[in-house]
Amino acid sequence: MRWRFTVLAFAVGLMTATGVAQQVPTTSGGDGGAQTTAPDDAAAPPAPTAPAATVPFEDGGTLSGEQYEVRLRDLEQRINELKEEIFRSKARLSLLAESVLGNVVGGSRAQIVHQNEMGGTYRLVSVVYSLDGAPILTRSDDTGALADQREFRVYAGQVGSGDHNLGVNLEYLGAGLPYMKGYRFRVRSTQSFSVPEGKAIQIRVVGYERGGPLEPPENRPAIRYVQRVVTIRDLEESDAADGGAPEQGGASAPAGAAQ
Repeated sequence: MRWRFTVLAFAVGLMTATGVAQQVPTTSGGDGGAQTTAPDDAAAPPAPTAPAATVPFEDGGTLSGEQYEVRLRDLEQRINELKEEIFRSKARLSLLAESVLGNVVGGSRAQIVHQNEMGGTYRLVSVVYSLDGAPILTRSDDTGALADQREFRVYAGQVGSGDHNLGVNLEYLGAGLPYMKGYRFRVRSTQSFSVPEGKAIQIRVVGYERGGPLEPPENRPAIRYVQRVVTIRDLEESDAADGGAPEQGGASAPAGAAQ
């Protein structure tokens, strides 16, 4: 009976010693100091990382800092291109304004008048005028009303200073003499002229019969030109004085023959 008690006491003591040994931390010697090893569960948690900077965007999303810089540089480039385009547009508008003002305000003027000096054997039935290739007057009449006008205005208005070209096409119908009836005679002629800056030019286009009785009928219709450069003020005063018909004067230029 005593031996059983002894064995039981020994077992209790052994269990107690084992529990104490598990609670005591492990120590190791070295240089006379003690070191304590902390359990794995006691390790310090890692420091949290800061989230990347984001920027709200116009479409409701977000952009990172690098994406925002790329967008910003692209926007700056587009703004610079727009500024250059605006600058070029302003330059073109400035040149256009100078051209318009130069031709209208400080430009030149021209007045062109047709004068009919043909005899009764030639009846004017068609008139076509062009200035620098652009038509400025076209009239056609076989009844004789056009031939009855001994003078009429062709053009009166602004022109650019410098050189210009006037084209004239006239058509006559044979009349009077029996051998002239039914025949058509055409005259084509061109005349160059120059207008100084800020001045005006008066051009009188005269249709006349050249040669004598021995001249063939197809060669008689001809054109001559009378030009005179005046100031714009003198032109306006002269125009008001004679009811709109420019005065005749200056030198004459040779004309083309009928065809």
